[in-house]
Parts: sequence; structure tokens; C-alpha cells
Amino acid sequence: MKPILYFFMAILLLLFAYVVFRLIVRHDYIARGRLSMLASGLQLMVFLMFFSFPYLFNPPAWGWFWIANPSIPKGLHFAGLLLVCIGIIGSFGTMAWFGIKRAFGMSVDGLKKAGPYKISRNPQILGGYLLVIGTSLQWPSLYMFGWILMYAIIAHWMILSEESHLLQIFGEEYKVFCSEVPRYLLPKKKKAELPHNKTRS
Repeated sequence: MKPILYFFMAILLLLFAYVVFRLIVRHDYIARGRLSMLASGLQLMVFLMFFSFPYLFNPPAWGWFWIANPSIPKGLHFAGLLLVCIGIIGSFGTMAWFGIKRAFGMSVDGLKKAGPYKISRNPQILGGYLLVIGTSLQWPSLYMFGWILMYAIIAHWMILSEESHLLQIFGEEYKVFCSEVPRYLLPKKKKAELPHNKTRS
């Protein structure tokens, strides 16, 4: 795949993700207090498109997340496979524990602060990071590095829209939660970064 085509396709995906998460999803949260089937479906479409992206630039042998490039060292293959497995369990396991409707923003029933939400406010996103990084270790290239960056941008846009929504619904309770649990998995600072109602892009 030519780098210019990769760049063009990546920009299109990012533009689509921006429209979905920072315009449509955020509007639904403000107007309805939850996501419509359309907004939820568009969210899913963004991530399906993202996880299909390596099929554009990886060789046909890439196949699936757990199939490694035969030219990489076995240790790298094992490390990548381990991260992929942990990522799948972390992301989809958390989603099942959280509840599918809640995970897709279609239902709000109290603020979840137990289980994996004691260590991160976004454990599903963390699981996705492990999946993406593990896959990239198995098929290392500059294209895969760009893929990781795309995930970081898309996931962050999703999180910003969700945080504004949760702050609007749970108010002070959510502020306290944010002060106690990191957004991702970073050490807590003296003053935790709190979401606010400013319009962000």
C-alpha cells in the first residue's frame, strides 16, 4: 500500500470518527440523555472500520490478530499474543460485566465504580489498547504505529463525549469519581483532570 493512500484512508476514518463521537454522539447525549440506535450503531461502525484497517496494508498472511508475522522473533510473537488475549478478555469481558446496553450508551443506570472501574474509568478502552499494541507487535511497521495513534485519537474523542454526558447526569458524584480513579491507567496527580462542560473538539 502506498503511504499517500494510507494517509488518505486514515484521514477519512478520523473524520468519520470525529463526526460520530464529537457531533452525533455528543448531540444524542445532550438531547436524549442516552444514545439512539443510530448513534450507537455508528459508534460500532467506527470501531469495525478501525479494526479492519490493517487489512488494507498488511500482507494476506496477516489473517487474524493471533497469527504473527513468521519473520519476527518468537519472544515478540508470544508477547504480542499475550497482549491480544488480555486485551480481548479485558475489553469484551468488561463490556459483558458492564452490560451491553450500558456499554453502547443506550442505558444509564447508576455510576459504575466497582470491579475494573476501581483502577480505570475506561477499562474497555484499555483492553482495546492492549489488543492494538499486541497486534502491532506481531506485525511491526510504521503503518501499525499509525494504527495505534488512530486508536488513541478515536478512543479519546469517544471518552470526551462520554465524560461530558456522565458529568451532566451524575454531577458531583462523577467529579469525585474522577478525582479518585484515573481516566486511563496513569498515576494519579495531585489534582486529577476533571471533565468539564466546555465545548471541546
